Amino acid sequence: MVVQALLLGILAGFAMWDGRVAGQTMFERPLVTGPIVGLILGDLQTGIIMGASVELVMMGIAGIGASTPPDVVSGGILSTAFAILSGLDTGTAVALALPVATLGQLLGIFDRTVNLAFARIADKGAEEGDPSKVTFALWGGAAVFWITSFLVVFLGVLLGSAVIEDFVNWLPDFILHGFEVASGMLPALGIAILMNLIFDKTNAAYFFVGFVLTALLGMTTTGVAIVGAVIAYVIYQTTKRHQAELASVTVAPTHESDDLDGEL
Repeated sequence: MVVQALLLGILAGFAMWDGRVAGQTMFERPLVTGPIVGLILGDLQTGIIMGASVELVMMGIAGIGASTPPDVVSGGILSTAFAILSGLDTGTAVALALPVATLGQLLGIFDRTVNLAFARIADKGAEEGDPSKVTFALWGGAAVFWITSFLVVFLGVLLGSAVIEDFVNWLPDFILHGFEVASGMLPALGIAILMNLIFDKTNAAYFFVGFVLTALLGMTTTGVAIVGAVIAYVIYQTTKRHQAELASVTVAPTHESDDLDGEL
């Protein structure tokens, strides 16, 4: 069991690095980690079933800006492991994915807080022209994510699902409430950061169009996406037509000048 818990912890660590070290390869998704967990624990069929089931739950989870979403890595790996080791049915095991992912979300907030120190080290190294400090900061921040993910999955497999749930229930209410308030503020902060980067006079109109469609007209995300695609297509056609008109205007004087040169 110790060897299997160690392997699953290592899997969680490298899955957490997806999107942080080697680019976004979707290695962190439960659809990928589930079958790997099944191979490690000797039940590939359950791993495939659990991976697909948990993916359906987690596929809508995404981090926007500075927000911290539930941890799909620990949630996917541990729920699959519990299904195989404890003989839980798929529905019960999938239900355990969310509490575990919530615990991973709390640790994710901790990881990002710790990474502020590494960000300062990177800034200082850039100011001093010292690439070694920047490299240390980048790998140090990545190591924090790797270690916490490893520990959550490693200890979770060794101790079992009941201990994880008891730990979450043991946390004082003011701590849980504080994390809840912080996680509620972070999406707004993330959107504010994105708006600070992309919001200008050119794009402001589209922002308010989206606000009217969702807040006042109650349109779904799919409907807003369709409207956005239509607007983008109209803009593309208008720009293409405008460029063609400009090209024809600039080419015409060239032919007239050639005719005059020929007459002279």
